[in-house]
Amino acid sequence: MFTELEELIVDNNLLGNDLQLPRLPNLHTLTLNKNHLTDIEALLEHLADVTPSLEYLSLLGNEACPNQLVSPDKDEDDYQRYRYFVLYKLPQLKFLDTRKVTKKEVMEAHTRGAFMKVVKPKLEATPNDAGSESHPLPYTPLPRGSRDAKNHKAENTKETESPGRIENCQQTNKIRRRLKKNKYIREGERLSGSS
Repeated sequence: MFTELEELIVDNNLLGNDLQLPRLPNLHTLTLNKNHLTDIEALLEHLADVTPSLEYLSLLGNEACPNQLVSPDKDEDDYQRYRYFVLYKLPQLKFLDTRKVTKKEVMEAHTRGAFMKVVKPKLEATPNDAGSESHPLPYTPLPRGSRDAKNHKAENTKETESPGRIENCQQTNKIRRRLKKNKYIREGERLSGSS
């Protein structure tokens, strides 16, 4: 029914691998941040089929998008491999997450992207871990102790300002600035393309 839809933002909607979008031929911007997407290959194949005009995609905050904010064990190399794989599957993208797609990335994705799928080994639960965190909490930038609403204290003391928390806030602010900057770049390109 929304065949003319151009932008779709469905962040924080608990969407999982069963996500099925209708054919959206005019959709150029899609953000699926902070959902429960884990199967990157199936998602990208689906998007390639139903969103032929897609130019901006953001998957931050999903397990399918390996970055240091969600997975501390991931590094910039993991994220770059993810970018190559996404660009291999969706070569028409101009922006991915918070960064503009470069010509070098497009060439690298064309050459090696098929081999860049990030595979995460399945972990088997040990008897000691069986009940501890069988239902992991959704992503949040808050420290572990403040995730439970009953436990949360709105204190702003020097003791709560740990170096890890400060670094996390700085990284979050940096990403917000990049997103804002990319939005202005996209708006500028859109305006210059229409004149």
